[in-house]
Amino acid sequence: MKILEICPFSAGICGVWSRVKQESIELSKKGHEVYVFSSNIEKGTNRKISHFEEINGIKIKRFTGKDSSFSENVKNFNFEDELIKLNPDIVITHLMHPHSFRALKICRRKRISCYLVTHAPFNVKRRVMLSLLTKGYYTLKVIPQINKFTAIIAITKWEIPNLLELGVSKDKIVYIPNGIPNEFFTQKKSQEKDKVLFLGRIAPIKNLEILISVARQFPKISFSIVGVAEPKYLRKINSLKPKNVQVYSPIYDTKKKIKLIDEHKIFVLPSKREAMPQSLIEAMARGKIAISSNTNGGKEIIKNNQNGFLFKIGNKEDLKNKIQSVLTMKLFELSKIRKNAINSVKKFKWDNLIEKLEKILK
Repeated sequence: MKILEICPFSAGICGVWSRVKQESIELSKKGHEVYVFSSNIEKGTNRKISHFEEINGIKIKRFTGKDSSFSENVKNFNFEDELIKLNPDIVITHLMHPHSFRALKICRRKRISCYLVTHAPFNVKRRVMLSLLTKGYYTLKVIPQINKFTAIIAITKWEIPNLLELGVSKDKIVYIPNGIPNEFFTQKKSQEKDKVLFLGRIAPIKNLEILISVARQFPKISFSIVGVAEPKYLRKINSLKPKNVQVYSPIYDTKKKIKLIDEHKIFVLPSKREAMPQSLIEAMARGKIAISSNTNGGKEIIKNNQNGFLFKIGNKEDLKNKIQSVLTMKLFELSKIRKNAINSVKKFKWDNLIEKLEKILK
């Protein structure tokens, strides 16, 4: 089949793009002809990138992106003519942003199956004006149109009640979470040290200030912050960090990323909000001791004191105590948590998920 994926960004550290990229690679492995349409803006930096790229046989076409009145995470890009020209068998569009409903309109006219991956856009704290605009957008656009998609793909279980409340038909909803490549379970392990890692976008939503604050209380422990950085926020982080905190550029190569994760004992995700945190799953697949704030995404993956630890969002003392507890744990206790972590995320292997997706598409 000829499959088109549509998303706002196809470069940078972005949870949505991570999903689209790996999903496209896996579909390509299955013999499908896969294309990606997106804006030409790199997530997190606003840097403009090339309009064409090919990754593992996937053809990416990027269109000039413009800021939306809604949010910097919403980009307007005109792809309609190219969609008609491409004439795919299947369109998978990501996020409940305007591009998804523009794609839906064309797909219905051309009788193309169109699937929406929602990416859990709920429980987001917005400014008052943005909240009002979003409410109006949902009332006028999302609610009247959403059941016209062939199916709605939820990446988390916690978002399903929100979709039902929105009026989505129960028989339209399919749960297919984000996945991770098999290499996270098979690559030979590198030597681990008593170090703490954050891996992801260096952005305000990740709440890295509290990790830095806690790091001051462990001066003999090295903390690594790795990822694409929003320039303004990076300057703030650099002004706050003590000597035992180092900030590194993002790592895109899977083998190198796994090696980086392996070198750290503890993985911390201090976010204010997470839908389904990819980096958390990756760290747990490598048997890391994972500590996450109790966001919806964090709680769906971590069972506290069983396969990792949860702390209250923004609570420095709680995070400090969790790290201290891990550093003083007996070996057999750590081994049990590591084993539970690995076993609990095996269900996120792309080998398993892509078969489910293919059945839905067929």
